[in-house]
Amino acid sequence: QVRLVETGGGLVQAGGSLGLSCAASGSVFRLGAMGWYRQSPGKQRELVALRHSLGNTEYGDSVKGRLIISVDNIEKTGWLQLNGLKPEDTAVYYCYGVLTPVGSEVPTVYWGQGTQVTVSS
Repeated sequence: QVRLVETGGGLVQAGGSLGLSCAASGSVFRLGAMGWYRQSPGKQRELVALRHSLGNTEYGDSVKGRLIISVDNIEKTGWLQLNGLKPEDTAVYYCYGVLTPVGSEVPTVYWGQGTQVTVSS
């Protein structure tokens, strides 16, 4: 079964850094775009960062300049490092990936299980 598995997250003090990773598991033929979105209580899910298949990256306005994203298309794994964390960065972070399963020609959107990031002031 194809899925995205997230690791990382947790509790960090304001001003600190945190790393998240996301790995595609199962029989995956191709990884297209990969990135992260986040959602805090009472708010809509918003973009954190998204690396497109051509290598260009989109960043959410609220985190621009404070993060590093990298994606290994062969290993089908991505990493996100968040720096200069603020209490308003507290949210559940969801990995997003466009995967083409083995035996399929259809790229499909998958979401990770989500991981909690809590920033204390």
